[in-house]
Amino acid sequence: MIEVSNSETLNVAAIQRVITDRLGLPWNDTDTEQIRARFLAKVLGGKKFIILLDDVWSIFQLEEVGIPTPDSERKSKLILTSRFEHVCNQMGAHQSLIKMEYLGKESAWDLFTSNLSTNAVAAIESPAPNNVVRENAEAIVQSCGGLPLALQVIGRAVAGLTEPRDWFMAEQATKDDMKDLQGVPEMFNILKYSYDKLTKTQQQCFLYCTLFPEYGTISKDKLVDYWMAEGFIPQDPKKGHRIIRSLLSACLLENCKSDSSEVKMHHIIRHLGISLSGQENNIVKAGMSLEEAPSQREWQTPRRISLMFNNMKDLCISPECKNLVTLLVQHNPNLERLCPTFFESMPSLRVLDLSHTRIRTLPFCRTLSKLKYLNMSHTCIESLPEEFWVLKELTHLDLSVTKALKDTFDNCSKLHKLRVLNLFRSNYGIRDVNDLNIDSLKELESLGITIYAEDVLKKLTKTHPLAKSTQHLSLKHCKQMQTIQISDFTHMVQLGELYVESCPDLAQLIADSDKQKASRLQVLTLSELPALQTIQIGSSPHHFRNLLEITISNCQKLHHVTWVLKLESLEKLSICHCHELEQIVQETVDEVESKSIQKCRRKNGFSEEQEIHGIVDDAQIEYAKYYQNMTRSGRINGIQHQADFPKLRSLVLTDLPKLRRICAPRDFPCLESIRVEDCPDLRTIPLDQTYDCQICGSYEWWERLEWGGKGIMESKYFIPLQDKD
Repeated sequence: MIEVSNSETLNVAAIQRVITDRLGLPWNDTDTEQIRARFLAKVLGGKKFIILLDDVWSIFQLEEVGIPTPDSERKSKLILTSRFEHVCNQMGAHQSLIKMEYLGKESAWDLFTSNLSTNAVAAIESPAPNNVVRENAEAIVQSCGGLPLALQVIGRAVAGLTEPRDWFMAEQATKDDMKDLQGVPEMFNILKYSYDKLTKTQQQCFLYCTLFPEYGTISKDKLVDYWMAEGFIPQDPKKGHRIIRSLLSACLLENCKSDSSEVKMHHIIRHLGISLSGQENNIVKAGMSLEEAPSQREWQTPRRISLMFNNMKDLCISPECKNLVTLLVQHNPNLERLCPTFFESMPSLRVLDLSHTRIRTLPFCRTLSKLKYLNMSHTCIESLPEEFWVLKELTHLDLSVTKALKDTFDNCSKLHKLRVLNLFRSNYGIRDVNDLNIDSLKELESLGITIYAEDVLKKLTKTHPLAKSTQHLSLKHCKQMQTIQISDFTHMVQLGELYVESCPDLAQLIADSDKQKASRLQVLTLSELPALQTIQIGSSPHHFRNLLEITISNCQKLHHVTWVLKLESLEKLSICHCHELEQIVQETVDEVESKSIQKCRRKNGFSEEQEIHGIVDDAQIEYAKYYQNMTRSGRINGIQHQADFPKLRSLVLTDLPKLRRICAPRDFPCLESIRVEDCPDLRTIPLDQTYDCQICGSYEWWERLEWGGKGIMESKYFIPLQDKD
């Protein structure tokens, strides 16, 4: 399902990204839309698919995106929804046109009341004569005109009303018709009632969400950081997340099923927000495929400008925008240059996001003295301006993954109001104990840091005041460091991500047992570690109990990673460029046979007691005898039969030339995709004919796979990662 919502400009890249992610295909930012379109068309052309294009406002060529016209032989389907019948006709859907009717009176009433509280329903259903509450409720339902979104939003807005006067006021607020706006008749006035029920702060926060692209998702944490910098809420993230919950409760935001850390906004609700914020004359051109910035004249009056997710190459203008408070330019991957005087007339700017661009220098001007939020992560920035310290109001500074950053001129230690400082995976890191001079940041709550020496790490991991703030830690080029023991990080009570790379002498990593406070570590990356041979995991509970994601790359002495079996929370495992790795999980003969027997028992559908005592039909006698022999020999009873990989969703294996085996066949209850590239000796995968996940790889590799039944190859979910020769 793809939300098109191309009310102005079709965002081809966004649609291609949805298809690519759904198919588990690699994404390359440097590819043109035309190259991606040809690749996707070739992949989809060989598959049976159903694609739903939701909310299409104007016609476009499917070939531009990479969607082939469905052919009758494979019985693929293309479904589109639109408010405009002529769009359906011109895109070739006229033969199977289905008109969605408004909800009938009874269905509308049921949907409306399902959103009310028990007390509100009781007031409506009261048997008292002349029940004005029910009369007003019925009038509100009628004013919604059978539109499900309006019924749901208004239902949430009046959910707690019980008094007749409150219901009367609600009915009065929603009864007036409104002007038709782009195919959504008589709706905004109704939805505005829900907006009017919000507090002033909630309204400001809601309107801010309209700065994001129509088709996209919004990070909850980023929203809260923006709101704090704007001054909508105090410097307390918990209050921001409470507002997000209130907007979700009012149906003005929606949760993303795939990611609990993000929200999204229904396109109709977003149009409502844009119409309500019109008096501020914001410029919102997010995700519009812009190659040039708005003209200099357009910058004069807006309070907020959003140009994120576009294709601009430069901002070579000197705009005069004294009222501008927020400027969002992130995710313009071709943006390399800002005019030297670009910020000269932005004295009110508080929020500036330049992340995921190619900028190398930050034009500096003292007029940015009110700036509170600055994000330059994933940029090519080489150094901070020497007078960067004048940004005394800065509370959030993100310089993560700035691989060209050489110098900060010791500016960070002078920004005493910093609440967030992120230098995680930056080229600029701490190389000497004496360089760790940011102790003066008393307000610091979240620290991301890169460390280049073991003695610096030892200083930080003791009872250092910065330890409690460290959430992201990168260890890089730490020479002579031979062992990492995760228990040494216990003072880093918020540590959620550890990235260890290019430490030439590191031979072992130990995650010992943890009987005390659970570690918060969720993401672990081990990269370019030529001496690493051993990863030891203690008995549960251990320090890796909450790990969700592991990436291992260029660790040439690893022969297997059997220890991952102990990670009960693991969701994603990626291993690449480990040229001596022979197995993912190294298992004994007893363990392999045990896995096979467990699967056979489940497949045949009879209990262990039945198997042992032979209470099976003739077709199962041979298996029962086999199981009895195995049990008597003690080869089964001595093995703990616990579920392995209970939460694993994604397995990625790349450039592992000696890999012969993943593990014995077993159940993977949550597995969604396996991706294999450049693993020529891997001839089997631990799945049987009941698997239900995507398998991505080359045609050549796929055709050499050995299966129990050859027919499985044609009936399951193979996705080619390269063209067949």
